[in-house]
Amino acid sequence: MGRPKILVVNKLLTDEEVASKEGTWIEESDIKYPIINENTDVYYLNNKKERVLLLKFRKNCINNALIKLGWDSYKDLAKASRGRGASAGPIATDSVYWKKRNLVNTNKWSTGYLTPKGEISKMKVNNQVASNPIGFYESSKNLGANLPCRLTHFTRTNYEKYNQGLPFIQKIDNLFQKLIPDSYAKQRERADKKSHLKIPETSFSTVTINRNFRTALHKDAGDFKGGFGNLTVIERGNYHGGYTVFPQFGIGIDLRTNDFVAMDVHQWHANTPLYETEEDKKLNEKLEPAFKDNPEVGTAGIYEKYTRISFVCYLREKIITCDDKIDPRFLTKSGHSRIKT
Repeated sequence: MGRPKILVVNKLLTDEEVASKEGTWIEESDIKYPIINENTDVYYLNNKKERVLLLKFRKNCINNALIKLGWDSYKDLAKASRGRGASAGPIATDSVYWKKRNLVNTNKWSTGYLTPKGEISKMKVNNQVASNPIGFYESSKNLGANLPCRLTHFTRTNYEKYNQGLPFIQKIDNLFQKLIPDSYAKQRERADKKSHLKIPETSFSTVTINRNFRTALHKDAGDFKGGFGNLTVIERGNYHGGYTVFPQFGIGIDLRTNDFVAMDVHQWHANTPLYETEEDKKLNEKLEPAFKDNPEVGTAGIYEKYTRISFVCYLREKIITCDDKIDPRFLTKSGHSRIKT
C-alpha cells in the first residue's frame, strides 16, 4: 500500500459544541483540511495531548472482482428503514414520505404521526432512508414480540446472496487486521466467544448496508467499544460529494469504490450531500436502471440514477450477552416459520 501520510490534528470544537449539533446536516465548509483521498493515517490530540487514532484510509485496496461480488450479492439489501435515529437527519416535513402523513410531536430527528384510525402512533420514528443490517443481531423487541439473538430478517430471506458475498466482507476484515492489529485482536477475541453469531472468518457480527444515505451528525450506537468501524463503498454512475466528515477535527474523506477506511465510529461523524454536475447527469442518463424503486414510497435518496452503497462492518456490543444455544431456525435460511426480525 505504500507509506501513508500522517496527519495529527487538534479538536476544533469542544465536546459540548459538537454534541450540540447531533442530528444536523454537516457541509463541505466543515472540512478544514484538504479532503483525504490518498493513503493517510489521522490522529487527534486528546485533552492530555496524547495521540489517539481517528482513522486509517487506504486507496484502491479492494480489487474489482470483489467489488463486483459485493454489488451482485448485496446491492438490493439496503431496505427502507425509519429507525436510524439522529443519523437520518431533521424530519423532512416536505418530503414525499411525510407529506402523506399527519405528523404529531415532531422533535428534531423523530416524530409521531396519526394512524388511519386517527390515533397517535405508538412509536416515534425517523426519516425513511435505505439502510439495513445483515448478519447477526442481539435479542430485541419487535412489534411486541421478544426476539432472540439471530440472523436479521433480510439475511435469512436472502441467505444465498449473503453467503455468496462473504469473500467481499472477509476482505474488509483482512484490511482491518492488517491496519489496526491491536484493535482487531480485541474485537476478534470478543467475536470468537460467540462464534455462532459472527460472520464466518471475520471479527464482525453485522454489516449495515446504506444506499444513497446522507447521514446527519451522529455517533454509531451498539458497536463494540474496543473495536473499530470498517467502511467501504460501491458506486455506479457519477456523482460528487458524499464525503465522510468528522467536524470536531475538520477532517473529510472521499471514500470511493475500491477504497477502505477503518475509523473510530464513536466520534461524531456525518456525510456531506451527494450531488450531480451537469456532466454527471449526462453520463448517468445513459445508465440502465439497476433497481425497481417505487417513487411513491418516498425513501430518501434512492431515486437518483447514480448509486452509492456503503458497507459498515462491525461487532455488536451486546452479542456477548447472547445464549450459546439458539433455536436453529433463527440462524439459517428463512423457511416455513414466519419469523420476522
